[in-house]
Amino acid sequence: MATSIVRYLGELRTSSMHMQSGTEILTDAPTDNHGKGEAFSPTDMVANSLATCMISIMAIKAQDMDIELKGTTAEVTKIMAQEPRRIGEIHVHFEMNHAADAKTKTILERVAMQCPVHFSLHPDIKKKITFNWK
Repeated sequence: MATSIVRYLGELRTSSMHMQSGTEILTDAPTDNHGKGEAFSPTDMVANSLATCMISIMAIKAQDMDIELKGTTAEVTKIMAQEPRRIGEIHVHFEMNHAADAKTKTILERVAMQCPVHFSLHPDIKKKITFNWK
């Protein structure tokens, strides 16, 4: 079964339908590349995927450790590079809602770096990952 179906809607906008759940995601071309910027751009989605993957992997490990990460946030900044136009850097800053000892912090931060998106990104993309624990 396909993962998704992408439809071009015109005016540099797409609709992606997740086949298993029926969830829809819209993307627009960014304003610096002829678009309206009224939704995530495809490269925004790549950068955002890194953060969502890292949070998900940490949450899986946290469940095993009987720790609740609900409320954790990640601020994502994507920096484009030119020639060729591509993602040059992704910065992810986590605000961890859980007070944790040094061992727990180390375990969760290390597991976050093992997420599949992190390993899937081209090594030329600089990744700056930071954690702020309460």
